[in-house]
Amino acid sequence: MIAAAGDAIWNGGAACGKFYTVRCTGARNAVPHPCKGGSVTVKIVDHCPGCPSTLDLSREAFSKIANPVAGIINIDYRRYA
Repeated sequence: MIAAAGDAIWNGGAACGKFYTVRCTGARNAVPHPCKGGSVTVKIVDHCPGCPSTLDLSREAFSKIANPVAGIINIDYRRYA
C-alpha cells in the first residue's frame, strides 16, 4: 500500500519511506457515506507537489478504506512508529 505526500507532509523528502496509518472520516463531495471503516497503512513513495490533499493514496489503498467512486475523502492520519 503506497501514497504520495502533499507539501504539508513531504518536508523536503524526509517523509519518503515513512509509513502512515490512514482512516476515512467522511465525504468531501456528493457521494454519501464513502467510508468503509477501518484503516490502512501506507508507505510514502512519492511527492505530490501542489496537491490540495495531505496524502494521495494509491487506488488499492483508497479502496480499502473508502468507496472508490468518492474520489476525494476526509481523512485522519498518523505516522506509524
